[in-house]
Amino acid sequence: MEETDFNDILDDWFIESLKTYKDLHVYQLEHPTQVLEWTSGKTVCVAGFSPSTNEILELHLPLKLFADDNKGLCAERDFKVVHGGFADGPVRVLRHVPGTRCVVTNDGLTSDLQVWSVGGDDSDVIRLTGRVEGRKRRRRKSVSEGGSFRIAAGLSSRVLHGAQSSDVQLTQLISGQILYALETDSDDPLSSLHFVDDVVFLAGCSNGNVYIADTRTSAAPQLHPPPASSGESVLWWTDASSCSVVRLSSAGQAVISDLRNPAGAVSRAQLDVQSGRCNPDVRASWAPALDGCIAVSGFSAAVQIYNTSVWQTESREVQPLFEHRGHAVSSQPGDDVFVTAHVWHPERPRTLLSAASDGSVHVWGWVDQSAASC
Repeated sequence: MEETDFNDILDDWFIESLKTYKDLHVYQLEHPTQVLEWTSGKTVCVAGFSPSTNEILELHLPLKLFADDNKGLCAERDFKVVHGGFADGPVRVLRHVPGTRCVVTNDGLTSDLQVWSVGGDDSDVIRLTGRVEGRKRRRRKSVSEGGSFRIAAGLSSRVLHGAQSSDVQLTQLISGQILYALETDSDDPLSSLHFVDDVVFLAGCSNGNVYIADTRTSAAPQLHPPPASSGESVLWWTDASSCSVVRLSSAGQAVISDLRNPAGAVSRAQLDVQSGRCNPDVRASWAPALDGCIAVSGFSAAVQIYNTSVWQTESREVQPLFEHRGHAVSSQPGDDVFVTAHVWHPERPRTLLSAASDGSVHVWGWVDQSAASC
């Protein structure tokens, strides 16, 4: 693509964005990140994943994003680094511990956790304060098989962590005590871990299986296989809300289930994605403040928003409610850019952050063009 054509495309998209975006702010990291984790409603943690030393940063979102009235009078539209530190290796997973100034990470190489303090005592440093030994795996599975370390942080500094269904454990960070261990006969690689409430959690596997476990009892976890599909050999990713589960396959099939019956299917859809080139960490996530909407990334350089409330019991092709193409449009010609992470804002219904393989980080909020919202 010639530079003139590239500039024309960029200009056209910018003009279009004035009508379709309520907010759009761009930041460029020195190295790309696979983690975007809220530490407050206005700050987010990012970290690199190269084989050597990596930065961990806490960024304050642009002040202009929060100036709902008279945005034009707010000149500050840049991200600001408020805390920073260094990890000796890659940071593949990062989770903030609710109610604290701590985050936990994993490097994707071992089953151990690293515990970090984000600032404190008038310090701007993110420093390593401890480590938690993970449960040993019976058989290690690679990322190419769908295996990836997962972490979910709950109240009272309790953390779920593991890479396979056979090595999931619940640990109390302060004492290091193992509170619960998931007992299964399989070594299914995990695609997600979620707290359903304070005592119940869900473990989603890359083969579509979902385990639901109650940490108050020694009873075996409930196993729910995926609803019947086309029979193709696919990987699955899972996310859970307070009442629903979404499974998304590498072929672009999406299945919504009631959390009380994860083996059943309330609705299905075939998403408009490039199913032939998804990266190992596709993400489908429920909107915390917008009923029935999910965000999907990992298939391309775009983040897509879908309204699942209009899906039906029989699978049909569906179009996204909105598509953020900013990472692709702003990348250099010839670059094979894909989205590495996205996350919904916890309170602003149509605001998300997304990061891409070129190191770009965008915070954006789209304009609802339809009369009927999600």
